[in-house]
Amino acid sequence: MGLLQHDEHDEPGKPSEQHADRPDRRLAQPFSGWTHEQMDTAIDNFVQVSELEDYAHYIRKGAFLAQSKAAFPVGRDRRDGLKLREIERTYLDLEYSSRRIDKFKQPWRLYALVGCCSLGAAVQGWDETAVNGAQVFYIDALGLRGRDGLLGLVNSAPYLCCAFSCWLNYPLNKLLDRRGVIFLTCLISSITCLGQAFPQSWQQLFAARFLLGLGIGPKSATIPIYAAEAAPANIRGALVMMWQMWTAFGIMCGYIAGVVLAGVRDGSDHSICDASFGNLLSSRCSLNWRLMLASPMILPLFVVAYIYTLPESPRWLVSKARQGNKKKYEEAFMALCKLRHTKLQAGRDLFLIDHLLQGEEEIMKQQKPFTELFTLGRNRRALTASVITMFLQQFCGVNVSAYYSSTILRDHGLFSEQSALLVSMGFGIINFLFALPAVWTIDTFGRRNLLLSTFPFMAIFQIFIVIGFSLPSGLAQRILVVVGMYLFGVAYSPGEGPVPFVYSAESMPLYNRDFGMGIVTSINWFWNFFISITWPKFQTAFTPSGAFGWYAAWCFIGWWMILFFVPETKDLTLEQLDQVFEYRTREHMRHGVEQLRWFVGRYLMGRKTLSRPVFLHQEDPEEVFDTRGEVVGPYEEVQELSDLRGA
Repeated sequence: MGLLQHDEHDEPGKPSEQHADRPDRRLAQPFSGWTHEQMDTAIDNFVQVSELEDYAHYIRKGAFLAQSKAAFPVGRDRRDGLKLREIERTYLDLEYSSRRIDKFKQPWRLYALVGCCSLGAAVQGWDETAVNGAQVFYIDALGLRGRDGLLGLVNSAPYLCCAFSCWLNYPLNKLLDRRGVIFLTCLISSITCLGQAFPQSWQQLFAARFLLGLGIGPKSATIPIYAAEAAPANIRGALVMMWQMWTAFGIMCGYIAGVVLAGVRDGSDHSICDASFGNLLSSRCSLNWRLMLASPMILPLFVVAYIYTLPESPRWLVSKARQGNKKKYEEAFMALCKLRHTKLQAGRDLFLIDHLLQGEEEIMKQQKPFTELFTLGRNRRALTASVITMFLQQFCGVNVSAYYSSTILRDHGLFSEQSALLVSMGFGIINFLFALPAVWTIDTFGRRNLLLSTFPFMAIFQIFIVIGFSLPSGLAQRILVVVGMYLFGVAYSPGEGPVPFVYSAESMPLYNRDFGMGIVTSINWFWNFFISITWPKFQTAFTPSGAFGWYAAWCFIGWWMILFFVPETKDLTLEQLDQVFEYRTREHMRHGVEQLRWFVGRYLMGRKTLSRPVFLHQEDPEEVFDTRGEVVGPYEEVQELSDLRGA
């Protein structure tokens, strides 16, 4: 059965289908309209199958809470006698609080997990920028001066590997579990980073860096999933974007390491590098760049040491339990008890995870997730929007500065080696600091709005760099280039930095998110590799001014792509997301034009009475009933956009 097969008689401006009985619709509101007897039967069956009789009381209360937040109204007794303890109601009030700060009051074990995941993300960023300062010195040490093609190949080697290794994510997770994949990939990252300290030729450095991609690729897909599956729904969006924010932190660390280690004597006699292994790390053998490339090996060792002190992903444990290993149900419950304040919340999430996994299994039997990702309108539009955001993350030109800023500033006579490293470090610090506001704005201002409001500035600041490189050598040139680079980092960090991974994770249909995320992540790494390998020849052929002008043009083009093809996804339930992506592409484009007209009229022409255009008109939410069969209020989503993956 096709999920979104358009009919030629569809009304313009309306979603193509509204199948209320579709399995994926039921996942959006899993227990809506269920009677008390249906809930009782489902709970009894689950307790019997899971063999969790000792925790049946918590599971029963949690199941009714999963049906509706209004299941235990204050001042009213339920007919079945179930009651909330005071401490349970206190923590539920925190969970449902309208004050966003209250939602971040979580158990310390959850933040320990997030911290470990953040270190894993920082490893990736540090790996990426360690090469920025190191290449200032190994260009001569390894005979790469004037060999732009080989320099680009060496620098881009990890990302070439990542374009393929991220596809290992699914089999590795199936074999090793979430923590096992993180342990293995961080161990590979640490070993290969150490290996980068020993090459005596560019071929050996290429091999070490290529193998580094085996540690980066699967980790980049697994860590966000692990964090999302462990986090409660009400702060899952903020925690998912931690991956990109702490990647920015690692990028900053790579720049700082470049400045700190540049002072180690690099020497001018590189012939000793070929003499003997004993002299490999002597000062005359460029010890500084070797230490720069090896420096990222430290962080993954902390992850390796602590990852198994943390709970396994509850969703992964339940999926194993549903395959026949019943003991995993208790492990999942205990894991949730460590990640939630109360056993009530753990029982609720466990019951919901199991129910949603059952729904996913039913959909997988009916659908063809991989082919329908490309053929069905709803899925194809979500994939298109996600690919656009991932593609633009590379083609906005940010990684040109991340990988090559030090050599660009040195080779074109703007700064000395040490000054170039210091300027690059400033870019890294800005990249991290200005990613911090996105923790709040990504769920308030919105994903689409962040992109639309930052891309014009990214283009303008790239043009600053273009003009700077066109000026004669002097103070004005240096100031304009550095100001343009820094302001570009300010515009990039809260928008195109964190949005692509969050957007892709939530816009994909739940039943084929693994396939969709595999595709878009691979695309992101491929274009990362493309940017890295082509820049040395690109700047030679077009000059730095022309090359930065190329990426400024893509920032301008990208703004129009976002306006027409990337709809907003913030604060939308699963069902509303389906509605958004069911609208035909021409309706999204029409809405983009309306938004542009409103902005021009409101802010440029001063017509303050204009109303902001709204794309999605929500229908009235379904009603839910209490144990007496009385309406207690509108159905409220207990889970947000990643229920199947995290619950």
